[in-house]
This record gives sequence, structure tokens and C-alpha cells, in this order.
Amino acid sequence: MPNKTKDSELQGLGRLITEATVGIIELVEAMHNRIIYPPFLPSTPVQHLVSKIAGTTYKNIKLGTQFIGSGADKALGKLAPLLGKIKTAEKREMLLSVLNGVIGDYLKNKDNPLAIPMQFRHRSKTLLLKRKSLEKNFPVINGKILLMVHGSCMNDIQWSQKDHNHGMALAKDLEMSPIYLYYNSGLHISTNGQIFSELLEELVLNWPSPIEELIIVAHSMGGLVSRSAIYYGEQLQKTWPKHLKKIVFLGTPHHGARLERMGNYLNIILEHIPYTKPFARLGKIRSAGVTDLRYGNLVDQDWQGIDRFQLQGDQRQNVPLPENIECFSIAGNYGKKEDASSKYLGDRLVSVKSALGIHKNPAKHLNFKKKNTWIAYENSHMDLLSNSKVYAQIKEWLI
Repeated sequence: MPNKTKDSELQGLGRLITEATVGIIELVEAMHNRIIYPPFLPSTPVQHLVSKIAGTTYKNIKLGTQFIGSGADKALGKLAPLLGKIKTAEKREMLLSVLNGVIGDYLKNKDNPLAIPMQFRHRSKTLLLKRKSLEKNFPVINGKILLMVHGSCMNDIQWSQKDHNHGMALAKDLEMSPIYLYYNSGLHISTNGQIFSELLEELVLNWPSPIEELIIVAHSMGGLVSRSAIYYGEQLQKTWPKHLKKIVFLGTPHHGARLERMGNYLNIILEHIPYTKPFARLGKIRSAGVTDLRYGNLVDQDWQGIDRFQLQGDQRQNVPLPENIECFSIAGNYGKKEDASSKYLGDRLVSVKSALGIHKNPAKHLNFKKKNTWIAYENSHMDLLSNSKVYAQIKEWLI
């Protein structure tokens, strides 16, 4: 019997390859035109003739690619049974997560089956948010829920690093039920935040026993998605925020990530140099989720009506930490504690100041309690998921 999931994913990949090929052809065509018509020089009849012939050729190539792609979409579906014999589910999901992180908004807008729908998972399987289904997945159930939220380009499986999983270890030590969020990290953070809030409400209302406490542990972008969910949950007076007692942020770019700001600067430079302008469109494949990381956008107003690829300052709405929820934050630092210059390093992706919510503008400063922050020296962004000292600090906070 054909595997419908692999069938649709393979067809989605075929469509994506077709669209990417057309995009590359358009990039080459733009470069061709830039060479035929040098900047700041008048054009000639010969140039117009060459351009017309080339334009017709490029058009025919694009039409041919799209026609072949539509046929491949059907043909690839027949290969699904063969893919079912390849046991690489973990690698397949890892690649799918990266793809969604980079162009997830594009996949969603095109209704491509490769787009990941947000869901709660347990032991890498989707949870149905119905009482009987939850009872089946958690036979020994209580009112304590531990929710793990992954970062950009990642998935729930990747909480397992170096034979350790913060979620499974905490669930065992604290006698909690572990649930993992799985989502398309290429969508706007505020979009994911609102969907997350709705799912949490459904989970809380269908949980088989009275809820005593809900705890969130979030890594990287997952912390921003969680803060966005809390904001919208409180704004819409949902039930679930009343159960949320604590949230731990691991390497969360509360005030953005420097790499995305650098990517934006590079894109602006490419657009303003005549011969490199066609390449600027490559920078614009970055997903909405990635560009939201520039400053740490949380709500719709942070991006609506704004060209996210234009050079601009931090225009975010001020969203403070929730008042009735105890918030903790761990910042990774690749340097050594005794090295005075290490305080500027961060974890290679997120600066210490951003991870601890420190901002030069007092209105944006998050004001974590000092006892609720900790710097993990000699740790990279990914080390935060497996380091034993990081785990010990999280456990100490949550007991």
C-alpha cells in the first residue's frame, strides 16, 4: 500500500525543484540583461535585438521546465513505495525542518505538502488532542505538563543530543508528562505564536486530569514563539496562560541575532551595486521566520506593512515578560569565564545581552531577575541542548 505522506512530500519536492529551476533561469536572464545594457550607458538597436531573441529563449526554457515539472509531479508519486523501504525518517525530518526554516513561508503560501503543520508530538509521533488519545499516550498521567519548544530549522527529535534529552530527563526527574512542539519555523513568529496559543488551549481543555502546572522549556527561536503565544493567549483571555507557571529560555535571541542583521546589510549592498543587483534576489529567499530574528519580532504589528528586506532600525512593539509567570534565561558563551573579552562572544549565534534580554533602550529591557539568569561558558548555541551543567541549572530552577 503506498505511503501517502512520502508520496505528497516527494511531489512537493518535485514542485519545489521546478520552481527553483525557473527562479535560477530568471536570475541568469537578469544578469544577461545587465551585461547587454551596461549601467549609465545608452542602448543600441543591436542590443534590443539580442535582448529580444534572448528573452524569447528564456521564456521557452521556463515554459518547458514548468511543463516537465508538472509531469514529474505525477511520476514522482509512483516512487513513494520505494522510498518507504529506506529507513531514514530522522534524517528526512531533519532536512524537512531545515527546508521549512529557510523557505517555510513560501511552502505554506504555495500549499506545498512539504510545509510542516504545527502539532504536538510525543516520542516523535503526532498527538491527537482528544481525551482518549492523550490517556493512551500517557498511561500514567498527572496534572503536570512539560512542553519543549525547538528553535529555527530544527524539530522535536533534535532535543536529543549526545545521548541526552532535556525533556525526557526533566520529565523523569520532576514526574511530568513531556510534550514536544513541532512547527514550521519559516513562518512569522507571531503567526506561529497565535497557532501555538490555540493548540495549547485545546490541549489544556482536553487534558485527562486537572492541571496542576504547565512548564515550557524553549530553545532559540522557540523562546520567541513562546513569548508570542503568551502575549496572544493573554490578549484573547485564553485559559492556558493561567496554568503556565514557569518558562526557561535557552539561547533565545530576545533582541535579535546579529547574523540576520548582517544578512540584511549584505542584501542592501548587493541591490545598490549595478552588476550585483540580480544576486540580491537570492538574499530574499530568506523566510519570514528568519527575518523576524533580526530584532526578535513577536507580534503582527512588528512586520505588517513593512518591507522586511529594507534596511531599517528596531521598530518592535514593547512586549515585557509576563507578570505572573516566572521566567528564567540561559545564555551560551563560547569563551571562558576568566577571559575578560568573552562577554562579547555569545554562543556564536546569539549574543549574551540578547539572550538575557538586555537592551540599551530601557523600554525594551526585559528585566529578568538576576537569580533567574545564568551564563553557560564554553558552550555554543547547540551545546545548550546537551551540556550537563545547563541541565543541572534548569532542573534547579524547576524543582
